[in-house]
Formats: sequence, C-alpha cells, structure tokens
Amino acid sequence: MPPSRKQAVLLVDGYNVIGAWTELHVKNNKRNPLQSGSRQELEAARSKLIEALINYSAYEDYETKVVFDAYSRDVPAYTEMITPNLSVHYSDFLETADTYIEKFCATFRHDLHYSGSRLIVATSDRAQQLTSIGFGAEWISSPQLISDIDFSAKRSSRQHRSQKQSSKRFLFNSLDSKAQAKLSALRHGLPIDDT
Repeated sequence: MPPSRKQAVLLVDGYNVIGAWTELHVKNNKRNPLQSGSRQELEAARSKLIEALINYSAYEDYETKVVFDAYSRDVPAYTEMITPNLSVHYSDFLETADTYIEKFCATFRHDLHYSGSRLIVATSDRAQQLTSIGFGAEWISSPQLISDIDFSAKRSSRQHRSQKQSSKRFLFNSLDSKAQAKLSALRHGLPIDDT
C-alpha cells in the first residue's frame, strides 16, 4: 500500500490577495475595497474571497488558512472554521497579518500535526516572500493564486459538465421511470409488472 499523501497547507494573506484581485472590487465603481474605506465593500470582498477559496481548497485538497489584519480593531485574535478545509484567522490587536504569517511559518516545521506537509504562502509582499522561503515554505504571488483559483473553477466546471453529459449518453437514462423498471426486471429475469 502506498503511503498516504500529506495535505498541503495554504496560508493566504487575505487583504494582499483582495488588493490584487480586480474581480473582487466593486463592479459599479471599480474601486479597490481596501482603498474605498467602505466597510460594506471590504466585507463583500472578504466574503467573495472566502467563497472562492472554499471551492479551491476542496478541489485541490489544501488545508487553507486565510489571514486578515485586525490591527486597528481592539479585539483579540480569533479563528472561524468555515469548512474542514478552510479557516479564517483574524490577527490580534496591533498585530498585522504579516506578523501572524511569520509566526506560523516559524512554528510550522516543529508542529507534529503538520509533520511532512508542504506549506505554501500566498502573498505578493516581497518581505513576506523572503521570510516564508527562509522558513522553508513555498511561495506563490497573489496574481498566481488568483489564476490558480480561476483555472481550478473552470476545470471543475468542465468535469461536472462531462459527468452530466456522460449520464445522458445511455438510452436507459433517457427513458421514463416505468420503462426503466421494466427493462431492469427483464435484465434480472423478474416478471414484468404492466400496471
């Protein structure tokens, strides 16, 4: 029996990805939600990013952790479990997402839970790239993550369509339920119920 593949951990710098993902910007006014100052626009962008990452994480089988700054809000750090593959982490008061990511990278290799797993950090922040690589993590840029998410969504959609079409390929699947029941009875040598 081959050894089981360890699940990779994807650590996402949430606001960095939102800033790079133009589709997450409000369609009406094309403003970047990070620069608009509107709490509603920022919340909508966070929700869209999380929704995209739910599907991407499940499809790629990543344990994804999205990190958002709570730097200016006087609240303690907290985590929301969205799915078994995705959690959202808000940094502590006066702590940036960068600091959270650095701490996670520093302790990752020593955490037995992650023994043998890959760590991938998604950010376009140059200092974060170098720090992550320095701790032995892999790095992808925010635009590359966005491209990967789009590609996975298209690939998943194509697979879903082809599965749907293949089920229609057989004549049996196009028959009504009574005809299917009669054919099934014939195939199994059972008497046919004509009612």
